[in-house]
Amino acid sequence: MSASRSAAGDTSPVPLPPWRERVKPREITGRMVLVCFLAFFGVIFAANAVLIHQALSTFGGVETESSYKAGQMFEREVAMAKAQDAQHWQVEAALTPAANGSARVQIIARDAAGTPLTGMDATVVFERPTDRRLDRTVVVHEDAPGRFGGSAEDVAAGQWDLVIELTRRGDRLFRSRSRVVLR
Repeated sequence: MSASRSAAGDTSPVPLPPWRERVKPREITGRMVLVCFLAFFGVIFAANAVLIHQALSTFGGVETESSYKAGQMFEREVAMAKAQDAQHWQVEAALTPAANGSARVQIIARDAAGTPLTGMDATVVFERPTDRRLDRTVVVHEDAPGRFGGSAEDVAAGQWDLVIELTRRGDRLFRSRSRVVLR
């Protein structure tokens, strides 16, 4: 019948399937465009706000507070490093991690002749390379001449910078920084 209709020039509309007759096409109105536009940019702004908040609240990797002051201290640090190298001190550290998350630190300090260094104050700091908020200071005491020991609490497994400083009457005489891995 449809072939005879087209040949006869019948221009009546072809009936739609039943499922298409029930669905009316939506008109695009100005209100719909505005809602879609606002929803799109609302999602973008919300995602940016969450990401900015996370970036600012979780960043703890500041290496120095003031680059200007660090630059001024550079020459002094170089001179102190040369003086330290000229002393030829032998400072050894041993780490013993415990199952409870603590770590025992033992330091042996000797001069160039192998004589134990006495009358020194030692400072040990576990510095997390990625987040300064996780740094842990270890209180160490001189157990014997040239031997220092202490325990650090809440030291998680992973990479740490072990910073050892030896001072006498407030003057820093030795400083070392070593990368250690605790398991």
